[in-house]
Amino acid sequence: MKIIYNSKIIPFKRFRAIYLFGVLLVRGSGPLTESTINHELTHDRQCKEMLFVFFYLWYCIEWIVRIFQYGIGDAYYLISFEREAYSNQNNIIYLESRKRFAWIKYIK
Repeated sequence: MKIIYNSKIIPFKRFRAIYLFGVLLVRGSGPLTESTINHELTHDRQCKEMLFVFFYLWYCIEWIVRIFQYGIGDAYYLISFEREAYSNQNNIIYLESRKRFAWIKYIK
């Protein structure tokens, strides 16, 4: 995963970093925490197992569904990919034991 610091447009202001097609765009120049890197590496794994295109397609569809279910404020945090990444971002060894398609158990 390549990391590019000081991105001014992407990610949007309320986010510190965003993972897009194998590149982590980071707002500002300060270092990332280990948990943030672990969170984004979980997305890296999810993208690779879903061949990138299907990851982003599923992500967008699920986000739209969550908006209708819970409102725009909560939709992002209830996407299954984000739920898996947030639930395990502080477990630095999570990716060593993570099973393929583990995000499926986070669909609600």
